[in-house]
Amino acid sequence: MKFTSFLIVSLAAIVALAKEPTPETLAKGKAVFVKNCVICHGDKGAGDGVAGLALNPHPRNFKTDPFKNGTTPEDVFNTVTNGLKGTAMAGFAGLPEVERRAVAYYVLTLRGGK
Repeated sequence: MKFTSFLIVSLAAIVALAKEPTPETLAKGKAVFVKNCVICHGDKGAGDGVAGLALNPHPRNFKTDPFKNGTTPEDVFNTVTNGLKGTAMAGFAGLPEVERRAVAYYVLTLRGGK
């Protein structure tokens, strides 16, 4: 029974990722970004947040820097969830999954991607 529930939830997450994000999802992602990410990445995602200026390496500039773990929504979701080894990018596994997925989509809009 647990496996079936896990499978259903996993399939639902995959289906959700295949869709374009809704305006509501992007708004939620922006709110999560403002609350958790601006301090390092800056309000436009340029890596120029107040705390980020003191970090080495500096936080990613989403518009110009390559994404180390890939550029799909799932790749960014995994980075948000697990962090990025060798950097100050902490994982945010404590955030609800829906918020982590929403912020992944929002980050990709800062890049100019989907």
